[in-house]
Amino acid sequence: MSRLPAPDVTAREFWTSERMEAALTPAIEHAERALGTPWPEARASQFARFWRDGDRKGYESGVIARQQRLTYAAVAALHTGEQRFLDEVVDGVILLCEQSTWCWPAHEHVHDRSDYVVPDVTDPCLDLGAGEVAAQLAWVDHLLGPAIDDRAPGVRARIRQETRQRVLRPFTDRRDWWWLGIERPPMNWTVWIQGNVLAAALALEDDTARRRHIVRLVAEGVGRYWDSLPPDGGVDEGYHYWWQGVARALEAEDLLSWAGTQDAAARLLTSSDDARATAGPGDVAAPASNEPRPRTPSDDTDVRAETIRQVVGFPHRMHLGGDWYVGVADSPARPIWTWPWNLVHSWARRVGDDDAVRHAASYRDRPEILWDERVTLSRAVLMLSDDAWANLPAGTAPPLVAQVWLPETQVALARSRPGSSGGVAVFVKGGHNAENHNHNDVGEVVIALDGVPVVVDAGKPTYRAGTFGDERYDQWPMRSAWHNVPLISGTEQAPGEEFTARSMTVTSPDGDGTWSARLDLAGAYPVGGMSWWREVALDRSAESVTVSDSWASAADTGERDGEDHHGAEGDGATALHWLLAGDVTLDAATGQATVRHAAGRPDAEVRTLRITWDQDTLDATLEVQEIHDDELAAVWGDQLTRLALTARGEPGTGTGTGTSTVRFDAA
Repeated sequence: MSRLPAPDVTAREFWTSERMEAALTPAIEHAERALGTPWPEARASQFARFWRDGDRKGYESGVIARQQRLTYAAVAALHTGEQRFLDEVVDGVILLCEQSTWCWPAHEHVHDRSDYVVPDVTDPCLDLGAGEVAAQLAWVDHLLGPAIDDRAPGVRARIRQETRQRVLRPFTDRRDWWWLGIERPPMNWTVWIQGNVLAAALALEDDTARRRHIVRLVAEGVGRYWDSLPPDGGVDEGYHYWWQGVARALEAEDLLSWAGTQDAAARLLTSSDDARATAGPGDVAAPASNEPRPRTPSDDTDVRAETIRQVVGFPHRMHLGGDWYVGVADSPARPIWTWPWNLVHSWARRVGDDDAVRHAASYRDRPEILWDERVTLSRAVLMLSDDAWANLPAGTAPPLVAQVWLPETQVALARSRPGSSGGVAVFVKGGHNAENHNHNDVGEVVIALDGVPVVVDAGKPTYRAGTFGDERYDQWPMRSAWHNVPLISGTEQAPGEEFTARSMTVTSPDGDGTWSARLDLAGAYPVGGMSWWREVALDRSAESVTVSDSWASAADTGERDGEDHHGAEGDGATALHWLLAGDVTLDAATGQATVRHAAGRPDAEVRTLRITWDQDTLDATLEVQEIHDDELAAVWGDQLTRLALTARGEPGTGTGTGTSTVRFDAA
């Protein structure tokens, strides 16, 4: 049996079919244009920049571009059988094998114990980058092995040598990698890396005993990750990282089942006869998810089966309309990459989630999801060889469900027009400020109009050296002052699991009734002796959202810790902040602002969201945040605007009570 679940180069009827001709044309065109041009470089000076000026993108971009070119060359060689493309594959493989490291500079461990700004080739670091290269080489070897042997004997031996030295041996010989989920809670690295290690072991480890040992270790690691998930199927770091955690775990489970080590369908979906009937070699089932707050591990397969059913539905539950999703933490609101929706489609069918099936199928007639700039060879080939996906009809509409409430993750969403991206949708987040890829955002509110967010969460900037260090909360997109949450007596929210929402509840009546969410935000601030209740209500018939805040405090700001949290002196103003995307106008005299998003739906007139408040108690100002970051600009353009509604007459001591109501109406 083939070690990886896709046809190799000897399956000429498959790779030369009309279906492949149509699907592979964009990749072959890429490969044609690249022939004879210099390969992307991975230079030591770029690697060193991470420690010199914080830049990590320059080096990573070069390595990713090198891998992308190899992917295009590989599928071109599979389809055409031409030696010029096979030579290109060999060149790409050897370039990767001759890189000093497969690790990304942000993760290189040699600098922690020396002043080196170049990798130590005697001590390979096994990180996300190393796993990605190993998996790509494994798939190249599986798909093109016989052709490579004919054209360039010795190349496959080099692949095995480098992968054993850089990935497989470090994985088995060192069990203190922090991302294993042994000493620390599992997170998305746990399954992202181990899934790639598994692919490398299945394709490249010829020692049967060692291969089985690696498979067993990966199965244990994926199980730890699975047991860390909340039963509501939520992902605290948002939609983007569902794909880099949940999807990675699903892919790993598929490989585990393909390897014959366990019948994942029977193990996890014990109550589904249909799932057992449809599971076969290479058509697997399994667990997965991202990194919400840990829970006690359980061997109860019924619990695991229900969690997998829930987590497969997370993407469609966070869908606002079109390309827009709820973005929280480091998750962008509009995906900056495209994703392999066939994976969701396959799993949704197995767990019986019709809404998730429909949502995935809505991407079937969008060919760009196969060949974006971050496509991996494995995901491309698995999509190409998925017959059920290939035979789907075009034109499926996404479900756009009426409402969502995930109580363990503490996120909720409701829309005024179920089944349509038209109207108003509102999202509310509780949680705590030590979530994965955390922003200080307890109490965040996001509002979309006709499927486009206009009251927004900025999402992630380009990662740099300080992004995951002491400088994280000095960056404006991570600070609570640039989220849709209060500023209390001049004090922002603080990072840490103890800074959390209290008593979040959701009222969700059927039909056209008013949906609401209520929570106490006071626990998210380093302020003692106070409460801050926020209630967010959606009136479906009026297409209106009302955010009501009420507070009472004898605030002892800074009481809960000794740190300065951007003004934790208790003598500043109390304000409500609203981050807006689009063209914003303000009429402070009448207590009104309007926002019109530039990215409206193409099939409808772009409408305006009108924001109103009590101008007798709140003073309004606008502040423009210019965007110079490429990743943020790709989502929002060149600026976002913050509307600050400052409470009038707040005592300078930070004590007092107050109420405020802000209303958002579609106009």
